[in-house]
Amino acid sequence: MNQWIEGRIARKQHWSQALYSLQIDAPLPGFTAGQYIKVALDLDGERVGRPYSLVNAPDEKPLEIFFNEVPEGPLTPRLSDLEPGDRIWVADKASGVFTMDNVVPRRHLWMLATGTALGVYLSMLKTAEPWQRFERIILVHGARNTGELAYGDTIADIREAHGAAFSYIPSLTRDQDDTALQGRITTLLASGALQQAADADITADDSHLMLCGNSAMIKEVRDWLEQRGLQRHRRTEPGHYTTEQYH
Repeated sequence: MNQWIEGRIARKQHWSQALYSLQIDAPLPGFTAGQYIKVALDLDGERVGRPYSLVNAPDEKPLEIFFNEVPEGPLTPRLSDLEPGDRIWVADKASGVFTMDNVVPRRHLWMLATGTALGVYLSMLKTAEPWQRFERIILVHGARNTGELAYGDTIADIREAHGAAFSYIPSLTRDQDDTALQGRITTLLASGALQQAADADITADDSHLMLCGNSAMIKEVRDWLEQRGLQRHRRTEPGHYTTEQYH
């Protein structure tokens, strides 16, 4: 059973179409980058809550979530209507194991995201741990159009702080843009275009991959990896990739 703490909206960002982020002032205890919280609203006499990964690093305030409004959904249309000062409920502790604790140090860390799954990686990349454990980090973000390539300023700050140790590769499935690859992450991976853009291969010796976002992307990438001898990481058996499924 969740215990709830009261929060207030500090800021709302409307990125593109149905894509939003909310910053929330709430006294959440400490958490580990990569974890999620439940947020809730009281709707028609019922407290309706859903889990959202935190975008902010553990030492950053306010809390921040990144979400896509689902018109028929029970919660996100109401979340996107909130304004600064409005009340929101936050679970009293964060949860989840999609963290650096479940990543095996190798030369290269690949972070593959679709849609709003980008946010969980930004929380991690704003901490010291991944940079201490990997020679290079390659962040891949798949989106439909350029408007969905959110958090450009944050990504630029990470690039400035870490230079050649960091690569950011966006890919678009509907728009075309000179700064992004064209196509789905899985297609780009299978063709080798993704590896070429990163100037790095994906191998059992050199690579650990984190997969977060759309279930179809995760399944297809997982199958591609396992055909090449890379296995899912387990606590009892160190592997080559870890996953977090959003939908």
